[in-house]
Amino acid sequence: MAQTYPDWIWHNGEIKPWRDATVHVMAHALHYGSSVFEGIRSYATPKGPAIFRLTDHLKRLFHSAKVYDIAMPYTLEQLAAASRAVVQKNGLDKAYLRPVAFRGLGGFGLSAETPTDVAVAAWAMGAYLGDGVLEQGIDACVSSWQRFAPNTVPAGAKAGGNYLSGQLIAREARRLGFGEGIALASTGLLSEGAGENLFLVFDGALHTTPVASAILHGITRHSLMTLARDAGIPVVERDMPREYLYFADEVFMCGTAAEITPIRSVDGKPIGAGKAGPLTRRMQELFFGLFDGRTPDRYGWLEPLDA
Repeated sequence: MAQTYPDWIWHNGEIKPWRDATVHVMAHALHYGSSVFEGIRSYATPKGPAIFRLTDHLKRLFHSAKVYDIAMPYTLEQLAAASRAVVQKNGLDKAYLRPVAFRGLGGFGLSAETPTDVAVAAWAMGAYLGDGVLEQGIDACVSSWQRFAPNTVPAGAKAGGNYLSGQLIAREARRLGFGEGIALASTGLLSEGAGENLFLVFDGALHTTPVASAILHGITRHSLMTLARDAGIPVVERDMPREYLYFADEVFMCGTAAEITPIRSVDGKPIGAGKAGPLTRRMQELFFGLFDGRTPDRYGWLEPLDA
């Protein structure tokens, strides 16, 4: 299916037609992966459209830029305003947003000084891993590609170059007929999905891999851990070996794009009853309940467009 693009994008300080947001082919980021970005969703709520944890996402964008010495020419407040403006300009309520900052055209060496280009896009996007997967779940596999080792590439920064690893994992999974791939860390223990964090369920408790296992410290992951604890559901961060995927009562992935996607099998081995389990469904209710009013927004995570 062909991608449908929005009409408008925010680029280097102004909203302009999508087709006019161009970059030179010799831009530093194109050659060296020197970009940082965020994935954010807005949702329709009873009080109007709201962007989920916009400020927290933009804080992480600035943290990622700091790691890579990418000078940010706009403030967090300016990018928050740009995010709201581009959603409104495109007439969206439920949308996916992509703020990105990258080294543009300048010098040609790895450490070359270049200007920083910044854009914020917003478009309509359904379930990231395919229609119906939030209800039906996906079949996953453990990838032959591992995540990077500590002190090599910083997994805690959401940088464009990091996602070369995710591309290898995701494309291998698709080639083999699976919905998504799961990576091991350099230790041989569980890490995360190609672009999603992992939760395993044992005896009514959520277990998730720690930040030391080469994962992105996901904002959706943090949200689910917080919602679970508020609901009296135990949450454990722990190292886990690969075989725990097969032993788990339930497994699901989470992320801004993937939201909460159940995993019904791993490597052809059914997980639990081979469908989304009761705790996975409960976490979906708590999470999506934030947007229809069933779950109280105790932490001010919903940031309205007219703020």
